[in-house]
This record gives sequence, structure tokens and C-alpha cells, in this order.
Amino acid sequence: MNCVFAKTIYTGQSLNENAFLQIKNDRIAGISKTAQGRLLGKFDVITPAFIDPHSHIGINRSGEPNDQGEVNEKMNTFPVISDVLDSLQMDDCAFRDAIEMGVLYSCIVPGSGNILSGRSAVIRHWAKHSTGALVSRAGIKAALGYNPMSTKDWQGERPSTRMGVIGLLRGQLDEVRQKMETQRRAKGKKKEEIIFSATQAVFKDILEGKETLRIHAHKIDDIAAMLRLVDEFKLRVTVEHAMDVYRPDILGELKKAGIPVVYGPIDSIASKVELKHKNWKNIRHLLNSGVQYGLMTDHPVIPARNLLMQTRWFIRAGLSKQQAIELISRCNAEILGVDRMLGTLRKGRWASFVCWNGDPFDLTRYPVAVFAEGSQVYPF
Repeated sequence: MNCVFAKTIYTGQSLNENAFLQIKNDRIAGISKTAQGRLLGKFDVITPAFIDPHSHIGINRSGEPNDQGEVNEKMNTFPVISDVLDSLQMDDCAFRDAIEMGVLYSCIVPGSGNILSGRSAVIRHWAKHSTGALVSRAGIKAALGYNPMSTKDWQGERPSTRMGVIGLLRGQLDEVRQKMETQRRAKGKKKEEIIFSATQAVFKDILEGKETLRIHAHKIDDIAAMLRLVDEFKLRVTVEHAMDVYRPDILGELKKAGIPVVYGPIDSIASKVELKHKNWKNIRHLLNSGVQYGLMTDHPVIPARNLLMQTRWFIRAGLSKQQAIELISRCNAEILGVDRMLGTLRKGRWASFVCWNGDPFDLTRYPVAVFAEGSQVYPF
């Protein structure tokens, strides 16, 4: 048993003052007022490790030319059997920068040039190789709106309008749904003879609710179109980005439908038509709607190391510091489905936490020690 002391411990659910965080192997053993086992250090503040729920870290890499980036596969419109883990390179220097600022995990996703892009992966930033980096899966990346309609010069059948994007996606879903119905009605040998291709098998899992679609959508009407698809095909989805939502109504619809929003990146510029209404003040609609939400960096759009910095806009919009810490720990873990392992400093969760030399929201303060699943990974 080991322990660390802090004047303030943010657990991801509550605050504890002048307490010891107990660690047994790679797990949290509890929080107490007395030391148990070897004391590893005394700190001003401890927070859970931070989790970035939407990132391209390790596939769009620091110090490498843009044409060597691996965010988008341009071979066809639906490369859905692509696996983002297969492009992950753990020598990306951005991982060390993220670890130093307490961001230990990311959900990496393929880009939004394709209507469906491939499998996502929740990863550890300190792993020696991509296989060891994998924590879990978190759905299939999809995209609506401007991004997939801007790829006319890529290979394969490509849309040139928003209705073309939806039409192609609806066509694939409908074709597989009909095949599933034919299989359901078939009997005996005929049932066994109905074979789904690898790509169709992914669509089948989507239609059966076994896979979540992580849907890139910034604008209100792109989200409205997504909701029509959800109603038509009974899909499990999350909305990724939503940065152009400048009126509250559509967020209320997402709340009613139980659809989470992975919000961000806040500090990027309005670089395309999808973002012409982008403003930090839109956060108030997110907070007032009651919709479940998390916060992303979309690294490298915003460097992963700056995940915490983006929470200043949420504090300005009304969140407490405790709620801001929860946003990038517990809230992100819950949306990604890894909250049984990560996101809080509860007993039994992985011992991944950050030790600060003062208030994390003070720009002059910084992490002085970072622990990942029981082992100290910073200082390097």
C-alpha cells in the first residue's frame, strides 16, 4: 500500500480537504484522513487524470508534414473496417506534452472527410506501442455536413451536397437493414447462405445497436438531419463538436433523445462555413439544456496539453472549479463508457491522477507529479 497527501483532492465527484489518497498496485484503495503504507509525497492539489474524448493524437503527429498525417483514409466513402489503432504511432512528441499536463488518455478517432471513417480507440498516452495503448473501443466515426461534401477529388463515390451525404448513408443503412430482414425471415440453409461483407457487418452492428456512431456535426440543421436518421434507423449516436449551435432548441431535442454531446474545440478559429456562429457564449445553451456533455480538444486543432485550459470558458459560463474538473474526467469517461476504470478517484478505479503545486486554474501552477495506473510517469 502507498499513499499521497494533498491539501485538496478533487475526486471527480467531490472535494476532500487535507486527506490521503490510498493506492494499492494499479488501483485506488480509498481516501482517508490518516496515512496508510508508504507516503509517496505531499502536494497542494490532486485531480483525476484528464481524458480527451475526441482526438487525432498519434495519427496527426507533431513535427511531421501534413501529407504524412493519417487522419483521413481517401480510398472510398465508407472505409468502415479501417481501425484507427493501425495508424497510431506512439513516438508522437505530443504524448509527452499531454502527460506533463495531466492528460493521460484520449479517444482517438479517424477524420471527418468520409461519411463513415472507421473504429475509434481509447488509448493510454504512455504506452510503449499501439497494442499496449488500447484501453477500449468507443464506436465508429461518422460525419455529416461540410466535411464529407468537400472531398470530391478523393477516390470512390463522393457527395457534393449535404443531402448527398445523408442519401449515401441512408442507402447503405437501408440496404443492410433489408438484408437483415431477409435473413430473419429465411429458414434453414437459406438463412445460412445470407452472408454479410465485412463492411456490411459493421453496418449490421450499427443497426443492431452494438456500435455507437460518433457523428461529426457542427450546425443546427446537420444535427436535425442526424435526428431524422436516428428516428428512422433507431441508431445509437453521439454528437461530436456542435460548435455552431447558437440557439438552444436543438440541444433540448438531444436531451430528450438521450444523445450526448462531445463539445469543442472551443479555442479554435472559425475556419470554415460550419463554424460561422462559433462563440464561447454558445456554452450557455449547452449548460441550460441539461444534455449530457463532455469536452474535447480535437488535437491537433487544440493541443491535447491544453484540455484543462478550455474549461475556463465553462467557469465563465457558470460552472464551479469542481464541475470543470469533472467535465474532463468523469463526464468524458462516462460518454466513452470507461467510467468503471477511469474518471474518478473512487475505490477500485485505476490509480491515474495528477499532483499539482497549487490551484490547477492558476496559470502559474502546474503538475509536479503524474501517476498512471499506479506508476509515476512524470517527471520523465
